[in-house]
Amino acid sequence: MLTKSYDFNLGSVTESSLWRSTDYGTTYEKLNEKVGMKTILSLLYVSPNNKRKIMLLTDPEVESCLLISSDEGATYQKYRLNFYILSLLFHPEQEDWILAYSHDQKLYSSTEFGRRWQLVHERVAPNRFYWSKMGVDKEPGLIHLETIISETQALYITCKLHNCTNATKGKPFPGYIDPNSLVVQDEYVFVQVCYSHMGLFPVYGPADLHVISTDEKRVVAAIQEWNQQETYNLYVSESSGVYYTLALENVMSSMGPEGNVMIDLYEVAGIKGMFLANKKHNEQVKTYITYNKGRDWRLLQAPSVDLKGNSFHCVLPYCSLHLHLQVSANPYTSGNIASKESAPGIIVASGSIGTELSNSNVSMFITSDAGNTWREIFKEEYSVLYLDQGGALVAIRHTPLPIRHLWLSFDEGRVWNKYGFTSSPLFVDGVLGEPGEETLIMIIFGHISHRSEWQLVKIDFRSIFNRRCTPGDYQTWHLHNDGDPCLMGVKRIYRKLKPVARCVMGKNQSVTMISEPCDCTESDFECDYGYERRSDGKCTPAFWFLPSSVSRSCTTEHTFLNSTGYRKVVSNNCTGGVTDLYTAHKQHCPSQAPRGLHLVTNEGSLSASLNSNVTFLVFLEEVNFGDGNTITYSNVSSIDDGIKHMYKNVGIYRVVATAANSMGLETTILYLHITCQLEYVHLSVPFVVVKKKEVNLTTVLWPSQVGTVTYIWWLGNNSEPVITLEGSITFTFTQEGINVVTVQVSTGNAIMQDKKTIAVHEYFRSQLLAFSPNLDEHNPDIAEWRLDVSRVIKNSMVQATGISEELLLVTVLPGLPTTAEFYLLPHKYLAEETSEKGAMHLDQLSEVVLGLLNQNLVKFTLRPGIQITVYAAHLSAAPLVDTSEDHSASAMLMLLSVVVVGLAVFVIYKFKR
Repeated sequence: MLTKSYDFNLGSVTESSLWRSTDYGTTYEKLNEKVGMKTILSLLYVSPNNKRKIMLLTDPEVESCLLISSDEGATYQKYRLNFYILSLLFHPEQEDWILAYSHDQKLYSSTEFGRRWQLVHERVAPNRFYWSKMGVDKEPGLIHLETIISETQALYITCKLHNCTNATKGKPFPGYIDPNSLVVQDEYVFVQVCYSHMGLFPVYGPADLHVISTDEKRVVAAIQEWNQQETYNLYVSESSGVYYTLALENVMSSMGPEGNVMIDLYEVAGIKGMFLANKKHNEQVKTYITYNKGRDWRLLQAPSVDLKGNSFHCVLPYCSLHLHLQVSANPYTSGNIASKESAPGIIVASGSIGTELSNSNVSMFITSDAGNTWREIFKEEYSVLYLDQGGALVAIRHTPLPIRHLWLSFDEGRVWNKYGFTSSPLFVDGVLGEPGEETLIMIIFGHISHRSEWQLVKIDFRSIFNRRCTPGDYQTWHLHNDGDPCLMGVKRIYRKLKPVARCVMGKNQSVTMISEPCDCTESDFECDYGYERRSDGKCTPAFWFLPSSVSRSCTTEHTFLNSTGYRKVVSNNCTGGVTDLYTAHKQHCPSQAPRGLHLVTNEGSLSASLNSNVTFLVFLEEVNFGDGNTITYSNVSSIDDGIKHMYKNVGIYRVVATAANSMGLETTILYLHITCQLEYVHLSVPFVVVKKKEVNLTTVLWPSQVGTVTYIWWLGNNSEPVITLEGSITFTFTQEGINVVTVQVSTGNAIMQDKKTIAVHEYFRSQLLAFSPNLDEHNPDIAEWRLDVSRVIKNSMVQATGISEELLLVTVLPGLPTTAEFYLLPHKYLAEETSEKGAMHLDQLSEVVLGLLNQNLVKFTLRPGIQITVYAAHLSAAPLVDTSEDHSASAMLMLLSVVVVGLAVFVIYKFKR
């Protein structure tokens, strides 16, 4: 037993103690020295397959370790972990196999009961991993798990325990699934898929689904429809789990302590097919019972008298018994209702009598005959516990006040005797005991006061029983439903303890049951898929169902089963009788052309990467329900293999699948985008442009062919982008000043961008520059180097010419040989003057600069001993660009072409390096 001391001021556990008892709690040994005096323990696990094996987890805020015992907690070995464990999942059969889920969404596995761990997978959804089931999965070491792709997409994969690699991973479902939707239970795997994820249609598209039971090859599921808020509809399936029929509408639900949804449905232990449910009808909540897995429901008959013998005057259907059906999430306390496998027919629950379920005037009720008759046993809520396989019942008052008495019954709750279990009143927190109901020893734990230490009270009931049970202490009991002995197609006769017997059954004796088959009647059949029960009990087609639709087996066989509107309740064992009348009959399939052809990729995606294998899946045949739902139930190509193809070129491909027979053909089309990874984006723009004149902006991609590309342009100070499918755009800047141009390139799932700064003026002059050849030897052709050299050239020209820094702009162009361009900009005070005066001033400055360049008077030192001379280039893209209205565009085009050529040289040179 692990106890912890919580400091509310610090908000953490500051101390823990480990205790061990080998005499059913009479004495305890404190084990802190064996696990470490300063070790703070957080969780204790006992192997479900071997009670001798115990695992302890330390508080990860202090240290991340686990302690393992193989001798029922007598000794421990400590092992350090390199991850924090949030939860553990033990294998149902292999005692040393464990899955551990970490704080960073990683799943680990151990085959040595935690002594060694290996990573299984990353980005695993919490609580969405499952062990394979023996006899169902092909491999015993298979793990089913859901991996997170994005906030809206997940994948269902299977992994091998010892080797989870891309080569060994399985992908049972073709495409993405909704996050946190994977459920693996018995033979069934459930996933939820949005229509937008794939071209496939799901089995069902509910707002919310909870799998209640998968016993005996039948799924019981609660589904919340679009028009429901606090209620769910209960559906049951045939053996495949694909086709569902409505069993009960508007079942109540509530939120659990951890935000989980709790359905007001209770499966009675020990009696197959028996459920209790709280249904909302006309704004009233009433409790209903079924004995045949939801085929028929009825209200509960209230007791005739109360504890004092006064009549309830409760007449069906206007008044009935209603029960609270919530079970406790705390293993140390009982919920509102309890039943046990070892005590069939005995159900204890809290509830009320009247027209509807109420939270006031709550009493405790018990039935000994599986819900046919009920008795009131307490006027307040009690926790009722089963002893000796139901041979005795213990009741502890459910109250926040301290107590020192409990009640004990040996006759299935008819008479209760009061016993004191402590001299001082105790605030009861819970009950400890050995697993199972055969023990006669329990431990009540709690506090004398809210500030006191733990108090444990051991109660040994063995002294109350004077003997062991003999065959004469047993009687036979016939299970029935309001007098009908045939339930689920059989008569069940139990051998159980007489209510007056006061003896110990012990571990070796148990309740036994014999069964006899019944002749089949109409009550053994439920409505088949597509049919609904009318008020007269007959099954008729639902408004959306067309009975003449061909069975799914007609896609591959020459016959199909034509439904009568009924199907036998799963696990119903009746024989003969009206079986032939209600069973589906085999008929020949009518000839028909192919229909409902679907073509998808196994990823459910409309894009793929260049030179990668694309797997196509072809599905045929669908049934349209008429309400917006369609089901596809036949796959032509297997999910594991599919049809594989590799594309060698980027582009959009029109993929066509055709199904044909002698009656006709069906064709479907899929447009597949083949892309490759975009590696580099460069925006090519002039550095200075003329106001109110069009300028060309060009984007260069590497590689140049990457599939479908969308360009998003953010121009000037515009708040809205311009979107194009071309890599070039023309734009006119209307205001002088510095403008930032950004282009974002979107291809596939990747978005890359580049941005440039453009100076806008009403007029300017420019000239290409060349350099002495030795500069090329030291040009690494990187942006940082070009920026630094541009500053050096500008300083040299300013010193040589005396021109103000504000009027001069120099930029080194990409590529080799090294070239640059300088721009002469209008002075601020001249900008307010006429264009003619400003242009004349720039012409004068241009002549001065060209004169100095032609005389080789502009020089700079690259590094000690290396001097570079700057020249006016002979091939000028725009020699002292004429910015008048009637100048030719050829000069600007020449400038842009040189820039683009330079960029091409730069790109080739860079990637070659």
